[in-house]
Amino acid sequence: MTSPDRTERLVLPGVLTAEQAARTVAGIAAVQRPDGAIPWFRGHHLDPWDHVEAAMALDTAGEHGRAEAAYRWLAEHQNPDGSWYAAYADGDAARPTDPGRESNFCAYVAVGVWHHYLATGDEAFVERMWPVVVAAIGFVLDLQQPGGQIGWKRDADGTASPDALLTGCSSVHQALRCALALAGHREEPQPAWELALGRLGHAVRRHPERFLDKSRYSMDWYYPVLGGVLTGPEAKERIESGWDRFVVPGLGVRCVLPNPWVTGGESAELALALWVMGESDRALEILRWMQHLRNADGMYWTGYVFADDAFWPEELTAWTAGSLLLAVAALGGDEATVAVFGGERLPVGLEPDCC
Repeated sequence: MTSPDRTERLVLPGVLTAEQAARTVAGIAAVQRPDGAIPWFRGHHLDPWDHVEAAMALDTAGEHGRAEAAYRWLAEHQNPDGSWYAAYADGDAARPTDPGRESNFCAYVAVGVWHHYLATGDEAFVERMWPVVVAAIGFVLDLQQPGGQIGWKRDADGTASPDALLTGCSSVHQALRCALALAGHREEPQPAWELALGRLGHAVRRHPERFLDKSRYSMDWYYPVLGGVLTGPEAKERIESGWDRFVVPGLGVRCVLPNPWVTGGESAELALALWVMGESDRALEILRWMQHLRNADGMYWTGYVFADDAFWPEELTAWTAGSLLLAVAALGGDEATVAVFGGERLPVGLEPDCC
């Protein structure tokens, strides 16, 4: 089990002690396969986005070898077009269960790679992973539409969906900024990425009609803030506009309206978005509320149906625990986590001249 002396940076009063953090990290580690894959839980599927989220959480606790193994899994199983499949049975690369390839799933590797480098300073790791990031970003940008938004997936037969998701595109926005940070570190300018980032950010900020209407989902509410698209007064206005609809005091954040269901991942991500806005007190409150989802083994239930007083679904997911650890790390000042989510040190895109 991870030692508490390795998780003292994850101590947050009312949320985690060092011992509790160590138990959570050990829970994620127990899910990881020997080949580095991190499925939701053993026996369930792996998706590339949540795999990276869990790997970043491992890095916050100093489990750099395990995190590197997770990125090695991605490098070894990347498709020739730069993508990964949307789901793999129990993290087994030979058993994809969803052959679709989703843009935000594939882009997120850039966030994880930059985070790992900032946590370790490992130049050899960057050298190995740079071609992986370049190929992944190439796949993603091939799905960008004329309006700047990015289609959400390519089907198994190669058909590209023109439909774009606000949450997914906000996540891609963060990933492009991290990819540009990597490019700058390597002194390999990527002007096409800068242009794509500017067009994407403009679409998210100014053209909601270019995205599928998923406004019932809390992720569409806070992700433009979490992804670094909306900042300052615009971020504040957006969060306040949805607070009473999505936040259940004492319990956390609804996943989707009108369901009486709060979820740990959304709660931790909202806390991270609040921290990005400079509202650490409210972020801490949300994280304290979600501790009712904590299990004795240190993992977290995916969600809680408060109308029925029941945890549902009955699963303890690595990505829920991972999102909690990342929010705690940000509030605690972990440099790598602050850098990839705070955004102040990340490149910005080139705003389009019109439309």
